[in-house]
Amino acid sequence: MKKAVFAGSFDPFTIGHLDVLRRAAVLFDEVCVGVLVNPEKRPLFSPEERCAMIEAAVRDAGIENASVMVFPGLLVDFARAVGAAYNVRGLRNGMDFEYEYSMEYFNRRLCPGLETVYLAADPAHVQISSSAVRMLMASGAGIDGLVPDQICKIIAERVKRDEQ
Repeated sequence: MKKAVFAGSFDPFTIGHLDVLRRAAVLFDEVCVGVLVNPEKRPLFSPEERCAMIEAAVRDAGIENASVMVFPGLLVDFARAVGAAYNVRGLRNGMDFEYEYSMEYFNRRLCPGLETVYLAADPAHVQISSSAVRMLMASGAGIDGLVPDQICKIIAERVKRDEQ
């Protein structure tokens, strides 16, 4: 069984992330989406909220071989914990590649059996990033078409709840 991890902060999970996950789900028997807790980042959404949003997007997309979980710590520890031999990374541009390639060095050093698989972003999604979506949200701009529809609904409900 070919099992992969697809990990990130996913704050929030975008249509670019969903595209990479869909393609990874075709390549692997199982894909474990890891919402990694990064103490250096200040997420807008809690890890549990991010998991719920991704689970909703996965259900809506009909991806049956993906699971979602929070994982504090290193990606290699997450991969070991779920028994994955592959690490899926999406690349939007050369800067992403430089960053991911340097991370691959450390991942291989810590876990020599973990193979990284790079999936190039769909050209329609190369400008979409979680940080850009958060910036738009902060200014009150719409994020339709940047995050999966189900996530738009969840975010709108949260914003409404926070305003009350």
